[in-house]
Amino acid sequence: MNNLLPGVLADALYLPVLPYFVAVRGAREIVLVAGDQLSRQSFVNKTRIRLANKVEMLSVPVYGVRKKQAIKDLGIDYDQKWLNVHLRGLQSAYGKAPFFEYFYSDLERVYLQKHPYLLDLNRELLTLCLKFLGWDVKLRVEEAPVEEAHFRDIRGLIHPKRLKERQGIYHPQPYQQIFGADFAPDLSIVDLLFCEGPGANRILDRSEKSN
Repeated sequence: MNNLLPGVLADALYLPVLPYFVAVRGAREIVLVAGDQLSRQSFVNKTRIRLANKVEMLSVPVYGVRKKQAIKDLGIDYDQKWLNVHLRGLQSAYGKAPFFEYFYSDLERVYLQKHPYLLDLNRELLTLCLKFLGWDVKLRVEEAPVEEAHFRDIRGLIHPKRLKERQGIYHPQPYQQIFGADFAPDLSIVDLLFCEGPGANRILDRSEKSN
């Protein structure tokens, strides 16, 4: 694990992919910056899971998007049927995973609260995933970046267009996935949790240290 960091400034991503958790691993505090502008095609409302025949991008539809839109103002469009699609997708992808029954009901409970804003949904899901990992880390939301010494700023680093670069953060370590003969890196944290359960931290540790 990283030497303990005072804190990390991070994007409020939707069920973040594994590089995100490697990047924040070891921090005592994670600060989500609500006033940051939406980056187009980012993971703010998207994540990646593995289905039987492909890696699928799940996307939460939002409304009110305009130029220089702050993340905190993104409303979730429940008129679109994305909620059932995502829940069925998780069930289809991981229903036979060893640890599906340990985690799914808690995740479903967050979804069914139908948070009106994306930031609230992402924060609650991230809080839950940190709990699943057993991390003793404080999570808080700030309107603007905090000015505190030695905080690491990873905003903008975890992005679909930059996955191959990974910014030297994430070194994929294979684990047993449900579908496919070949390992698929850069999936959502739920892929690792459903497949590995308590072993998730071991995989994240190796994904950080490997060269």
